[in-house]
Amino acid sequence: MTRSEKVAVVDQLKDKFDNSPYFYFTDSSALTVEQINNLRAQCFEKGIEIKVIKNTLAVKALESFDESRNFQPLLEALKGPTTVMISDTANVPAKVIKEFRKSHDKPVLKAAYIDSDIFIGDENVDVLAALKSKDELIADIILLLESPMKNVIGSLNSGEQTIAGLVKTLESRAE
Repeated sequence: MTRSEKVAVVDQLKDKFDNSPYFYFTDSSALTVEQINNLRAQCFEKGIEIKVIKNTLAVKALESFDESRNFQPLLEALKGPTTVMISDTANVPAKVIKEFRKSHDKPVLKAAYIDSDIFIGDENVDVLAALKSKDELIADIILLLESPMKNVIGSLNSGEQTIAGLVKTLESRAE
């Protein structure tokens, strides 16, 4: 790879890291070509960009950001074969990893960057998979807001029947 190609790759990685609030570093070495193709297909279906990266170029890209981005702890994870998974949804790559590992040993999570929070190590896959996406959180809020309204409407409707029954009883006594 020529120097200009390396500079172009670093620039691409800087752009990806800058514009992606969620990315995962994994180790998918030792997977066969067929297995990697299956993983890529699953990632493609879920809207995840997956790419094998050179650690030195990724380190240069991450080091180019100021300290406010908090990329420093990720640098330790960039050892050995590394694949980056970039997504628009925080939990989708972890779910794909969990699903894929039902039948394979890898990919292994090295680190994940989730909206300025960093998760180091494979033990965090379950935690990351359990994260709720923005759409799931909005749905939960709507359900929480809907519930009291349903209770009020239900009470009003049942009260209507109670009042009607009371009026009928009073009418029958008056007769």
